[in-house]
Amino acid sequence: MTHAPISAASGNTENGGAALRGANASRTLHLPLATGGLESYTVSQPRDFTRSAKVPFNRIAYSAVHVVADPRKTQDPWLDCAIDWDATMAFRRHIWGLGLGVAEAMDTAQRGMGVDWPSSLELIRRSIDAQKDFPGALLASGAGTDHLAPEAARSIDDVVRAYEEQIEAIEALGGRIILMASRALARVARSPDDYHRVYDRILSQVAQPVIIHWLGEMFDPALAGYWGNADHLLAMDAAVAAINRNATKVDGVKVSLLDKDKEIRMRRQLVPQVKMYTGDDFNYPELIAGDAQGFSHALLGIFDAIAPAASSALGALAAGDMATYQSILEPTVPLSRHIFRAPTRFYKSGVVFMAYLNGHQNHFTMIGGQQSTRSILHLSELFRLADRAGLLADPELACARMRHTLALHGVE
Repeated sequence: MTHAPISAASGNTENGGAALRGANASRTLHLPLATGGLESYTVSQPRDFTRSAKVPFNRIAYSAVHVVADPRKTQDPWLDCAIDWDATMAFRRHIWGLGLGVAEAMDTAQRGMGVDWPSSLELIRRSIDAQKDFPGALLASGAGTDHLAPEAARSIDDVVRAYEEQIEAIEALGGRIILMASRALARVARSPDDYHRVYDRILSQVAQPVIIHWLGEMFDPALAGYWGNADHLLAMDAAVAAINRNATKVDGVKVSLLDKDKEIRMRRQLVPQVKMYTGDDFNYPELIAGDAQGFSHALLGIFDAIAPAASSALGALAAGDMATYQSILEPTVPLSRHIFRAPTRFYKSGVVFMAYLNGHQNHFTMIGGQQSTRSILHLSELFRLADRAGLLADPELACARMRHTLALHGVE
């Protein structure tokens, strides 16, 4: 269906009188403005994201997925990792049910921001087991060095051993690897040659081709200067050389620099058998659609928050319906840019808030207390932008949960 324009006018009752007033009452709430005032806001009908035809996607698409905290565990919420396993796994089934792949235990799952390696390995184990209920479903899991504190790393060999430990554990479960960037490597490396030593050695050992993740410093400041240079273009030269030299062991590269021109430049330098997976949560519709010289596949955190829209749009793209593809994804871009705005590393709170608004979890609590990283003004604007993109699947539920959140912040 066509999504109706938003009206922020109080009541929005020009056509329908008392009946419409009653219908809108549960969908109208007061949202705070940066000026200090309140806006009476009425939520519109959600968009129907049903795929018109089950055409197989012509792009590989992974959603990097979040974890659901368990707020009722006896724990110190800033220090301990308590996961609601049932809700967490139900969300992965939701993603697979939409035809998307699951990228497990990545930064979207608060890897390195509250979720430790033992919890990540258990998460990976459970996802590998759940994947069996979805024949053909995609699952790849993050292997890094996060059990090695960066300050404890003394040499390149320490980093290699840390990577080997995690890769061995995941492969023993039958998992595919996403080779995550290493804070420890960024700390001890002195040149691009050090990165080449690590990646050459690790890639020579993996059981099957991996996805390499280049996560920019906007997502994690500890990764500044990755690949041996603060200049992304010079760093790209080092990365491309390592990847192309080991192309038989590399399925693809996920680039998260939030710069479409850099991604396109790198995409065009990769040997043909190595895929580009966009990690650009600002420009994904254009990068996935591609140009005359190629396109990017997808491995995106925003696909967690907009999964039904992503599935529907990718179905339209596969069917050759570019107009529908664009009409679905373009309204999601302002939402994504808002969720991933600086400080970008706090984007996880927006992803989890969307899951809360849409009923995938019954609370807005995060591992490490990360729900506190965004303001109520930020969450209110997220709510508006999600509505404008047609992504609030149950408007009454979303409004009720938004009201609870507003009340906790003193807005009633």
